[in-house]
Amino acid sequence: MKRGLLVLLLGLAVGVAAHTVYFRLHLPPNSDSIDAQLVWMKRELQLSDGQFARIRELHEASSPRLRALASQVAQMQAEFAAFENTRRATDRVDFIEFARFVEARRSISRQCLDSTRQLVRAAANEMTPVQRERYLGIVSPAEPTTSDVTN
Repeated sequence: MKRGLLVLLLGLAVGVAAHTVYFRLHLPPNSDSIDAQLVWMKRELQLSDGQFARIRELHEASSPRLRALASQVAQMQAEFAAFENTRRATDRVDFIEFARFVEARRSISRQCLDSTRQLVRAAANEMTPVQRERYLGIVSPAEPTTSDVTN
């Protein structure tokens, strides 16, 4: 009886340890960091060291532009909140001002999308066809097809 209980407890302990080790090794990276995202990308797409270095350079080169666009988006959100607060307080809408705001927001959104597409295309061009298909499958909601990248 003692031997059976010992085997059961030992099996349970080994199972818990295996479970813990497996999930620690497969934790998703901290997605707040670009470095963590690039490391995940290297592992997920099985990028070579050379591919990884070139893709890192592409991301670093595009980072200032994307950060500036993100700042503009945040500013537009703050302006819209102020516009909405004024509208609620006065119960009036300045349609000309609202139209300007909508056009500015569309312009910034277009710039964001274009910059992101350029970065994805450039990164995809550094990959093998198999890696490219996998990559574009991951980012497909905002990205072109493989034929767009190779043209």
